[in-house]
Amino acid sequence: MDEPTLRQLLHEVRAGRISRRAFVRLMAGLGLTAPMVAQMLADAGSARAQTKSTFTPSRRGGGGPLRLLWWQAPTLLNPHFATGTKDFDASRLFYEPLAAYDPDGNLTAILAERVPTVDNGDLSRDGTSVTWQLKKDVVWHDGKPFTADDVVFNWEYNADPATATVNVASYRDIDRVERVSDYAVKVVYKNPTPFWFDAFCGNRSIIPKHLFASYKGAKSREAPANLKPVGTGPYRFLDFKPGDVVRGELNPTYHQPNRPFFDTIEMKGGGDATSAARAVLQTGEFDYAWNLQVEDDILRRLEQ
Repeated sequence: MDEPTLRQLLHEVRAGRISRRAFVRLMAGLGLTAPMVAQMLADAGSARAQTKSTFTPSRRGGGGPLRLLWWQAPTLLNPHFATGTKDFDASRLFYEPLAAYDPDGNLTAILAERVPTVDNGDLSRDGTSVTWQLKKDVVWHDGKPFTADDVVFNWEYNADPATATVNVASYRDIDRVERVSDYAVKVVYKNPTPFWFDAFCGNRSIIPKHLFASYKGAKSREAPANLKPVGTGPYRFLDFKPGDVVRGELNPTYHQPNRPFFDTIEMKGGGDATSAARAVLQTGEFDYAWNLQVEDDILRRLEQ
């Protein structure tokens, strides 16, 4: 795709003739990442609103078990050592970032109280610093409070070359992370940074300082919590068999009201695409199978 075509597409988005979601999908098909697409839309003047789900649950739990099937099984549950989608997705059952991307490429707050913007004063106009306001009602699964100290530690943990995380590149342009208060941190960059949100969004989930502080650096792979996560997410850890299955149960103290819906969750890996489709559509062994690259005629036969 050449530049004139891209500019025309952005013009269509601004005019409302193409939805943000359709544009995000198109760019993803070309290999662009979500942060890059979000920044393109922002620079082009397409408003990046903080969206909220239209689904409003009336109570927490009651949905029974949810059984998920992935082609590959997770091998560890530390998002900063993830070797692929399987590990990122399994870790995300238990850990959360400060913010994440919705289907339209908008940032939405998770552990943060709000998404930083220039208008609300949390994002500097020159792109050299951002202040994250944190939620005050969040606790780790072991009951310890989630605070600014955890966010500062995550920068220290990832920025240490000896820790050797897969996310180290997202932290190399950060000069420092300052604890402003118990529930606010200021991230200062070495230079103006358009992707200021990258270090603490999406797959860059927050891990607890009180469980990982002793394992920063060369001992990072020795942390028991790499296989037995204690997060802030909607599910608490139950069981993990690396290379096979991970299970979790509803977190009764989850910070989002009336969530999650399902009482337990199971994410299993293994098998081929056709077998995965059969397990969902015919036998009912699983409720959802990820990334089903199965020919249409095979899917039609399975659905009958």
